[in-house]
Amino acid sequence: MPLTFPVKISTTEMHTAGEPLRIVESGLPELQGATLLDKINYMRDNLDEYRKLLMWEPRGHFDMYGVLLVTPDIESCDFACIFIHNEGYSTMCGHAVIALGRYAIEKGLIKTITSPETQVNIQCPCGPVTAYVTYDGQKTGAVRFQSVPCFVFKPDLAVEVPGYGHITVDIVYGGAFYAIVPAGQYGLDIRESKVSELRAAAGATTDILRKQLELSHPETEGVSFVYGTILTDGNDDYSEEITDTMCVFAEREVDRSPCGSGTSSRIALQYFKSKVKVNQSRTFRGPSGDVFTAKVVKEVNCGKYRAVVTEVKGQGYFCGNSTFTLEENDVTGRGFLLQ
Repeated sequence: MPLTFPVKISTTEMHTAGEPLRIVESGLPELQGATLLDKINYMRDNLDEYRKLLMWEPRGHFDMYGVLLVTPDIESCDFACIFIHNEGYSTMCGHAVIALGRYAIEKGLIKTITSPETQVNIQCPCGPVTAYVTYDGQKTGAVRFQSVPCFVFKPDLAVEVPGYGHITVDIVYGGAFYAIVPAGQYGLDIRESKVSELRAAAGATTDILRKQLELSHPETEGVSFVYGTILTDGNDDYSEEITDTMCVFAEREVDRSPCGSGTSSRIALQYFKSKVKVNQSRTFRGPSGDVFTAKVVKEVNCGKYRAVVTEVKGQGYFCGNSTFTLEENDVTGRGFLLQ
């Protein structure tokens, strides 16, 4: 379905630990569908030009990220999310959940406001996620969220990555499926190597896994694909030291933050490898230099898998508001990408 003219889209701009979040507030046609998955599929099939318009240049960039808020089909949730990026649609986004916790209260989306925290129930494509927003009676602050069940799908998987040779990865689900691997296996340093080198190594790993690895989630539809590769400093033993991480997701998009669902996946992996215990908190640093803290809250089951609920904490910030338009004869303005 082509764009409907005149085009005029209003957004609020936020970021969490440097990772952008463009919150679409008005200007898109109504999304059809009874469930959140139906709405995502409808947008993908009929309105994907709007995603490109908002995520791609000249309004966005290769590493842009956004979200649309829609009516939930889970009764206990306050709203539902459609996450969008350079390639398509996400199943989970923790940095967005952290930002949206503040946004929901500041924009009046939550009826019951309490101090010192307000609970916000968000339907993500991977399932319901509960956020707790710090609120002192006047101002919102840091946000912590508890994940859907996270589990290790396949530990210590050997894969031959073109251009890099033999690499061993862990496949972990934290709302999305990730490969987790120390950057040192590629001869790279998570803090010192160029972003382009890290992006290339992670992207090559994701590409080969998407071709070779068959994934399945025991309970949730529409999540069984390799979303990205998380490079780490290999510092997985419990300590109070910061551990560095870089998530490269979708079409080689680099997360500036430590990545919320990626952090859930990393702390879950550390737990199942007996590196951390329940309620032992660790600090994760992303490419921007900003941090999230995370811990395992409890052990649960997810189908046949031992799983955990994790808690990730960070803070989102408001950056401004935008109104985007498109002239009907502007072909380039419909969106393009430079990597």
